[in-house]
Amino acid sequence: MNSRLIRIVSLVVLSLFVMCSMAFAATDSKEWFWLNSDEKYSKYYSPSDVRTMQAFDGIAVKIRAWTKTTYSPGGAQETLENYNITDISPLDLSYSLAEVHINPQNRTLAYVQELFYDADGRVLWQKEYNPLRYKEMTSQEFDEDFYTSIVDSVFGQGEVERQHADDRWLLLWQETADNRSIRGQADTATMRMKGSNLVFWEWQEHRDADNNIAQILFVKKAVDLKQGIEKIIRSQQWTPARGWKDTSSEISGVYHPVEPGSSEELALMSLRDYAENHQDWINRYSLEVTK
Repeated sequence: MNSRLIRIVSLVVLSLFVMCSMAFAATDSKEWFWLNSDEKYSKYYSPSDVRTMQAFDGIAVKIRAWTKTTYSPGGAQETLENYNITDISPLDLSYSLAEVHINPQNRTLAYVQELFYDADGRVLWQKEYNPLRYKEMTSQEFDEDFYTSIVDSVFGQGEVERQHADDRWLLLWQETADNRSIRGQADTATMRMKGSNLVFWEWQEHRDADNNIAQILFVKKAVDLKQGIEKIIRSQQWTPARGWKDTSSEISGVYHPVEPGSSEELALMSLRDYAENHQDWINRYSLEVTK
């Protein structure tokens, strides 16, 4: 062999060794930190594989990590249906590994690649995602447990604690008329400042005269605490008849003033009070705060 060919072969062998080493580390049970379990899923992440990929002024803006999910037969069936995979039996799907990228400033996570395995460690299905599709981590996302634990391993600012706190949901306002009630609650786990705007997700629950949930509005808001104006950024709606539906296309996305005497004014006062008393939390990981 000439020297050029030897170098090429050496690089290939080295690459295969690194890939195999990563795969071995990923499947080694001692590498995985258990997060939680239910009747369908158990979730883990690998603390030793968490890496800061990009940072500004010492603040991580892109984090890479590996996660692991194990499945009961019911969880496997649900997952395969969600992925529209029809050529794998739920009885064969044992666990999956995923490489994820996280942006803590926007509370988003994207999958880089996913691999599904059987109980013997054979790959049943795999996919690489390009381009990456970041999604925001809310209380409704399966991946929120991964997000909070991974971000805490980098910053240690209490994401997991806030996620599971009894006071995670801040009551903003409530109304009752004709035995029907509406209440709005802000998810403090999602709160962060963007300029003078407090950005967060709000849960609006409508109950009928029999106290049954008639409608849920789950909206992402930006509230300018200084000017007293607000806008809805994203919107989702749930009804008993049709379940969840993304209704973001129906909103204007335009700021409007908070009217005196309205439920929005009550919410604004609650948000201002919360922000004043939780400055460190709402400005965590911020690139805007002057050191």
